[in-house]
Amino acid sequence: MSLIQKLKSTNKEHLAWYLYDFGNSAYAAVILLAVYSAYFKGEVVGGAEGSQLWGYSVGIAMLVVSVTAPILGAIADYTAAKKRFLFFYSSMAWLFTGFLFFVQQGDVVLGMILFILAEIGYRSSQVFYNSLLPEIADPEEMGRVSGNAWAIGSAGGILALLIILPMIIIFDGTLIIRLSFIFTSLYFAVSSLPVFFWIKEKSAAKTLPEGKNYISIGFERIVKTARSLSDFKDYIRFLIAFLIYNDGILMALNFASIIGAVLFGMEQQQLIIFMILVQFTSVFGAFIGGLLGDRLGYKRTLIFSLLLMMVAVVWMIFAQTVIGFYIIGALAGFSLTGVQSISRTLVGMFAPKGKSAEFYGFFAVTGRTSSFIGPTVYGLLAAQSAWWFERQGYTVQLAEQLGQRIAIGSITLFLLGGLLILIKVGDPRKAFISS
Repeated sequence: MSLIQKLKSTNKEHLAWYLYDFGNSAYAAVILLAVYSAYFKGEVVGGAEGSQLWGYSVGIAMLVVSVTAPILGAIADYTAAKKRFLFFYSSMAWLFTGFLFFVQQGDVVLGMILFILAEIGYRSSQVFYNSLLPEIADPEEMGRVSGNAWAIGSAGGILALLIILPMIIIFDGTLIIRLSFIFTSLYFAVSSLPVFFWIKEKSAAKTLPEGKNYISIGFERIVKTARSLSDFKDYIRFLIAFLIYNDGILMALNFASIIGAVLFGMEQQQLIIFMILVQFTSVFGAFIGGLLGDRLGYKRTLIFSLLLMMVAVVWMIFAQTVIGFYIIGALAGFSLTGVQSISRTLVGMFAPKGKSAEFYGFFAVTGRTSSFIGPTVYGLLAAQSAWWFERQGYTVQLAEQLGQRIAIGSITLFLLGGLLILIKVGDPRKAFISS
């Protein structure tokens, strides 16, 4: 293959990888951030209980992924089947996201079940999507490629919200909101297709030993990898740090629309505009995070991004105006994609050759376990605090607002705890490049 042909092939694979992020960011923007979360809390359930059940729904999905991701990651590495697993879970996300159309007021159980299934598909697919990064990017360009994907993904979320917003403004009622879930499903599916046609897995499948099956092989490989982690002390520290600070990031994301609706009475149109702003600043955060990571080091860039996120969250506790909330959202959007993009890049640098899916599987376990803890804690704090304030004689509205502010404070503690551990983690960039 000539150099020009190789470059064209590489660029095509990068583009396909970017487009997948472009599509799955529509799911994040519409389902998690701007529309379904607020719709479920306000229309389907209502009251403080909506925050609690939303936290439970996110937590259950993450718990399922935390159990299945590492073993499936090991099997994917052994069988060179990352794309097949990616297609299965992506299809699951597309299907059940579209089925959310059938969730209406009072359909609490249906709304939880369909969302949990869609969320399992969405989160599990990310394990195999992320594990393709070391196969399509050289060591020195991984930070840039990862940052580009986050930026292009944010742009995909913005475009999806911009398409939905005029329809919600023009048409009253919940029908157009429910139709947006079908639109999101199709948007995600179409954008994802190039990954399955343009990216080729570089590793070859291994022959299954006699008397073994893929499940037993998966367990054996995951146990072997777990034991070998003792040789990667910085990776273990990083996973612990990520477990904690990722809680804070995902708590803020999963409850952003609920916070806006409860604290400031924001309507669906305002929440979509807010999320467009968050996604817009995320584009710049991702690009700049990738550039700074390559030039200044990933650890330094990650610490800086976490500090910015902490400023945004502390400010949010005391914010009193919609304008202030919009500014906070812009700052949070800029910082959170830097955190997520750099974290993803670090995993690829810690992973030995041929074990990227397993290391991303452990990464997924850490992230999903923290995601189970964080949203559950937030939902319980928000609801229980609101009900306590009601018993003290506060109005229902004020009690729920105070409950949200207390729950927001817990986000800061998670971010700070993760940051303190991250400080002790070495930057793997030099070791990765030298290997």
